[in-house]
Amino acid sequence: MNDLRPLALAGGLAVLALVNAVGSPPGRVPLDALGVLLLVVPAFAVAALRRLPTTVLTLAVLCLLAYAVRGYPGLASALPVLVALFTVVRSGRPRPAALGVTAILAGGVASEALTGARIPSEAFQQWFLLIGWMIAACVAGDLSRRRRGDVAEAERRAEEAERTREEAARCRADQERLRIARELHDALTHSISIINVQAGVAVHLARKQEREPAGELVAIQRASQEAMRELRATLKVLRDPGEPATPGLDRLDDLVAGVREAGLPVELIISGQPQPLPVSVDRAAYRIVQEALTNVTKHAGPATAEVHLDYRPDGLTARITDDGHGCGHDDGRDAPGDSGTNTNTNTNTNTNTSTSTSTGSGSGNGNGSGNGSGPGNGAFLIEGNGLIGMRERVTALGGTIVAGPRPGNGFAVVATLPLEAES
Repeated sequence: MNDLRPLALAGGLAVLALVNAVGSPPGRVPLDALGVLLLVVPAFAVAALRRLPTTVLTLAVLCLLAYAVRGYPGLASALPVLVALFTVVRSGRPRPAALGVTAILAGGVASEALTGARIPSEAFQQWFLLIGWMIAACVAGDLSRRRRGDVAEAERRAEEAERTREEAARCRADQERLRIARELHDALTHSISIINVQAGVAVHLARKQEREPAGELVAIQRASQEAMRELRATLKVLRDPGEPATPGLDRLDDLVAGVREAGLPVELIISGQPQPLPVSVDRAAYRIVQEALTNVTKHAGPATAEVHLDYRPDGLTARITDDGHGCGHDDGRDAPGDSGTNTNTNTNTNTNTSTSTSTGSGSGNGNGSGNGSGPGNGAFLIEGNGLIGMRERVTALGGTIVAGPRPGNGFAVVATLPLEAES
């Protein structure tokens, strides 16, 4: 559509010039084919002004002078010159415009002097008015150029201000990351190092005395080593955000082994066809299993746990269950095994107080509800800090998570992560 605008302008100028020439008082020479050509050619040349402004201006000036010297009626051929002057000055070329106006003034006065067809006062008035219109076109073009420059400068300043704000925000974020890194280092590194050293010394002394060190000591030593490794990786990420820190499911065997050494029997089940996962899904699945097993160790009491990873073509389901007593129901409310839609408020030994609403149907499903391996019907999401973190990870990836007590006893966390993660 924009490509047709120059042609439409050129056609309009041609028609307007022809109408003006036909309606003007007779000149020295009647309008003939050459006169029509001198009107039409510069009018249609205006369509090329954007690409060849100086060339079009030169052509329009020459046609105007030829039209005037021949003595055709009116000065309709001046219309393309006015448009060309405006465009040339607007594009930042004032010198060609000044030369064009000077040439028209000199040529017009010379033609009137040579022909002597009109009295000097009439000729001077006509050409003076024409030159005035041309100067006005040049001034309008200069004003338009300045305005466009002011708009461009304002946009540049706005972009610069936005860029400055973004850089300032990025600088503040970098400073905050460094502050958090220092705080984590000062608050945790020393304590974890002391735990690791003391556990290592105790293990070493036991072996030096030809005694088998307690399994708890070995588990503490390994857990503190793993914590130190992850803390160092986290601090590295805080200082350099491009570095990945969170381990993936390739470390799952080590995680399960460490939990077993801590005294919690864990069974690891993998079903489906294992496949490479997106990095975000891989890390989220590892953290969910890690947090769920940590909660079992802390709150379930004497129990056994099961980690079931189910690989499917469209996603991964991580199901972590235990048979402990970390979720009691001694407050007189209906147990989660009842069907229906329940709004539950629960305070228990492994979570904070929370309120959540969910629906159960009484039938088994892919999440394990109703079959003894997952949250029972009416399972509710419990708002502990660890479970909040799980939910945030899963939600960021466009997945779903259900966490709650199982029918009978125990607790279950079921997270479904799509392979096409949202972030």
